Parts: sequence; structure tokens; C-alpha cells
Amino acid sequence: MALAQADRLRQLPPYLFAEIDRLKAELMAKGVDVINLGVGDPDLPTPPHIIEKLAQTAKDPANHIYPSYSGMNDFRVSVAAWYRKRFGVELDPSSEVLTLIGSKEGLAHLPLAFINPGDLALVPSPAYPVYHIATMFAGGESRFMPLVKNNGFLPDLDAIAPDVARRARIIFINYPNNPTGATADRSFYQRVVDFAREYDIIVCHDAAYTEMSFGGYKPMSFLEVPGAREVGIEFHSLSKTYNMTGWRLGFAVGNKEIIGGLGQIKSNIDSGAFNAVQWAGIAALEGDQAPVAQMQRVYEERRDILIAGLRKAGLDPEVPKATFYVWCPTPKGYKSKEFTSLLLREAGIVTTPGSGFGEPGEGYVRMALTVSKERIGEAVERIGRLSF
Repeated sequence: MALAQADRLRQLPPYLFAEIDRLKAELMAKGVDVINLGVGDPDLPTPPHIIEKLAQTAKDPANHIYPSYSGMNDFRVSVAAWYRKRFGVELDPSSEVLTLIGSKEGLAHLPLAFINPGDLALVPSPAYPVYHIATMFAGGESRFMPLVKNNGFLPDLDAIAPDVARRARIIFINYPNNPTGATADRSFYQRVVDFAREYDIIVCHDAAYTEMSFGGYKPMSFLEVPGAREVGIEFHSLSKTYNMTGWRLGFAVGNKEIIGGLGQIKSNIDSGAFNAVQWAGIAALEGDQAPVAQMQRVYEERRDILIAGLRKAGLDPEVPKATFYVWCPTPKGYKSKEFTSLLLREAGIVTTPGSGFGEPGEGYVRMALTVSKERIGEAVERIGRLSF
């Protein structure tokens, strides 16, 4: 039987990280000692007290039933308490907090609640691919906002034409930023709030990396800005903060009408996060935070080794204050994929071409700090032996 895929699938670009996995497997099959600086999957283990809570609560038959799509009340109360302590933001757990099966799931479902066919979403570029793909799946159109070095890798809101802004339903922002590692300050968030108010746009802030910061820097929440709760929501994940990528637990917080719309989509699509995982999430949010500080120290040390090695090799990487990514310009004369290919072919190092995150990412590669400092040291030694 001949099966014709839906048009939306034919419009998809190859999923960036799946292609990286394929290339890595090819090299490993040839016996190459591959150092994977490609996908941002933490190599540090989940803290023991979180694992113990999962093991304990998974044995309780009360947790074996269908969970609530909106999340256990205890977990949502814990999220609200964490937000109060971390950002000074007060949230109503019953209407302004929604449990997610990882923040990616929530980001992907949001356009289904608020984008009609023909509507626009304002999407940064380069960016995490799900913003554009989710908009496309909802029948919307992405208008890309270039993130360039001269503007601190922030979108230039003044460059958005008024007729475009009037058609937009959602604006996606993400700071600390993947892939550039850039950060945003209060004045930028205030400008976003003012822009969203002027054009009646929903602000969707992906804040997955606020707890992965260095040198005493503390990224703020978008919701700390006056008026933010009137126009937007913020997505968080336990994946990076507590090394829980495989656990699939996150949350959205903010405007109750937006939270309600996302919740309606979820109630018709999924059955919520496993209660035992939510209990483990409570242990993460309310328990000992020393592992978070230790995680920050580990990635900062790795960052410094990578930055120093790349500079010694003649490259000029951005120095991130947060995230576990280094955004590195390619050598003169190399496009992103060409340099990625050179690193793979000649050094056995997997990186991500910046162009894979969007056209303005051309001329950069992203390197993830997700291997040991010894392996990063080996990687920069290999890069130093290359000619480019």
C-alpha cells in the first residue's frame, strides 16, 4: 500500500539532532573515537535524593492511576513556592501553573491553542527548532527575528513592521539563549512587554536555562517585569537544572487565560505526567540545592577550558554567562556545515552547525559542554592540530 504523508511532514526540515546522531553513529561504526559536543544532553547524574523519591513513590499504588492533565496540586504548589523564592514572583498554583511532560511538549502545544491558519508567530532565528515547527503544525506562519552579534543576539523589535506585528499572535523569546548563550536584562523584557501590549501579542518565554549560569550571574524571570503576567507565560524544565532530561517534567507559569488555553489542548492530547515523577520533581524543587551549585561549577570549568582552547587555536568564541553552550564563529572562509564537517572528518568532534538553527546562524557552530573536562581538553588539542 502506498502511503502519502501529510503535507506538514513534507514541509519539515530534517530534525537537526537526529541528523547529528546519524553522523556520530557512522563515525563510531568506523572505529573513530568521537567526542560529542553536539546535542545538549547533560552527562551529570540526577541527584540521589530525587531518584530515591521516585523509587519510593513509584511503589505506591495511589500513583499508578491516570494523573491529572494539569498536574498534581502538590507539584503546582511546589512550583509556585520555588518561583516566589527564586524570582520573587507570586503565582496562584490553581490557575497560573501547569505541569508539563517536559517544557518541549508545552512549547509545541501552545500554538495549537492560539494560532489559527494564516496567523503569524514571531520566531527568533537562530533558535530551538520547535518554535517554528509548532507554529507550522498549527497552520501558522513564522516571521523570523534575526539574532545577531551587533544586537547582543536579541531580536530588534523596532525592525518588525507594524502590519506584521498586527497579524502576530505569539512572540517566542528564549533567554538565557539556545544556541547563542546570550542573556537578556530587565530593559529588554520591559520592551517586550510594551511591544506585546501595543499589538496584543502573547509572549512565550522559554526559560529552561535560568539555573545554568556562571560567575554569580542570576538570570531573571520575564515575569518579574511589571505587566508581564498580563501578556505572557514562561516555560521551565527540570531537565537542565536537575539533570532530569529523561524524566520529562516541566511547567508553564503566568497568565491564567494563556495557561488555561494550553491546558485545554493538553486535556485532549495527553494524560499528564506520572505522579511519581511529579513527587520526584517536588523533591528537586524543595530539597537540597547544593547539586545545582555543583552543576554550575562543573560547566563553568568546562566552559573555561573550551574557550581557552578555541582561542589558542585562533577562534573567537562568545563567552556565555549561562547555558552549557559555546557559540563559536567559524574560521574565515568556512560556512557552518563546512567547519562542522572538518571537525568531524579530521578531529572526530561532533558539533552543531549554526545554520541548522536558522539562516542568521550561518558562520557559527554550537558546542555543548556535555562531556568531561578531560574530553574537552582532548577536543581542543585535536582542534589545535587542524589547519584552517
